[in-house]
Amino acid sequence: MPPAIRFDVLTLFPGIFEGFLSESVLKGALATQKIEIRLHNMRDWAEDKHATMDDRPFGGGPGMLLKVDRVVPAVEAIRYQQEPAGRLLMFTPQGHCFGQAFAEELAAEQRIVMLCGRYEGFDERVAEILKPEEVSIGDYILNGGEVAAMAVIETVMRLIPGVLGDENSHRFDSFSTGNRILDCAHYTRPREYRGFSVPEILLSGNHAEIAKWREENSLQRTKEKRPDLLEPVFSDPTLR
Repeated sequence: MPPAIRFDVLTLFPGIFEGFLSESVLKGALATQKIEIRLHNMRDWAEDKHATMDDRPFGGGPGMLLKVDRVVPAVEAIRYQQEPAGRLLMFTPQGHCFGQAFAEELAAEQRIVMLCGRYEGFDERVAEILKPEEVSIGDYILNGGEVAAMAVIETVMRLIPGVLGDENSHRFDSFSTGNRILDCAHYTRPREYRGFSVPEILLSGNHAEIAKWREENSLQRTKEKRPDLLEPVFSDPTLR
């Protein structure tokens, strides 16, 4: 059986992913072929002996830009290695902000191709020619797109059936479909630690009351920590 989803990552620094791919749930997902991840070094498409991928910007200014005549052939070659060409994501601070709803959308894809920038970013013609979906993981600046690619892989991967130990785990996560508010508080042993005790209701064995407590706790935590999330909940009757 083919993997549920294939990730192709184009980067100048594939070594960054070594530890990421060899630990925890991701390691298991790769071993059981639930997902597939292929790393591609964009320097393989450089045509000079120094494998040059960047150059100074026209008009002056700080930093270096990734060259359009290196990046575009690399992306085209990878996308058309096999069908489908996949959805192309390009990580940039100017992209739309990645969130759980978008992750759920991506989890339905067969293939996702991710383009990781470096330095001052890409020559603008990369976006004009390839027309990628420009994505940001937050309003801050990273050294490159590799960390953003890891965040997308982790978020999408856990939505793939069979990746998590409990198939229901992700359905109750914060921000998940039908649960756009924060998750409730969770507890495990010991029952008491430094004067802090587990709520008695969780020890009662009354599953209906426990479910009610969790729902109320989830709403209360959202009011306290992320009240901004409640406006769409209360404005949409299907999410109340």
